[in-house]
Amino acid sequence: MTPYSFARSNRNLRTLAILAGVYAALLALVVLFDAAWWIAGLLSLATLPALWDVVQNTSAGMQLDQDALSWFTGNRQAEVALRDIDHFRFDTRWDFSVRVSVVLHSGKRIRLPDESLPAHLDLETLLKQAGFRVERHHFTVF
Repeated sequence: MTPYSFARSNRNLRTLAILAGVYAALLALVVLFDAAWWIAGLLSLATLPALWDVVQNTSAGMQLDQDALSWFTGNRQAEVALRDIDHFRFDTRWDFSVRVSVVLHSGKRIRLPDESLPAHLDLETLLKQAGFRVERHHFTVF
């Protein structure tokens, strides 16, 4: 198996553009529509995690090699040995996002952080080429 590595930085043009757009919209609410400043302030609290990631320049990613699957996001990191992995589970949620979990032989599920993964179609192809079984579950309630 060819080792695979994926990484992304949270300080990127897309994140900065989204933050600028949100702050511009909130400012427009206050200036153009005379919204209460405290309402705009409360709404801006939702942007603090993204703003913190941009300021800290956190990164996230994963690595797959012959021995283990490891991932990191910010200060957190984890690793699981390939011999312990039974299969991967891809759950499509009602908002069309895809959550990826590692299912171990013991039955335990480890959910991989979304920000540390490549696009789910690319990841599925990679895992199948590496010889793993991949299960897809669409729009499950539980």
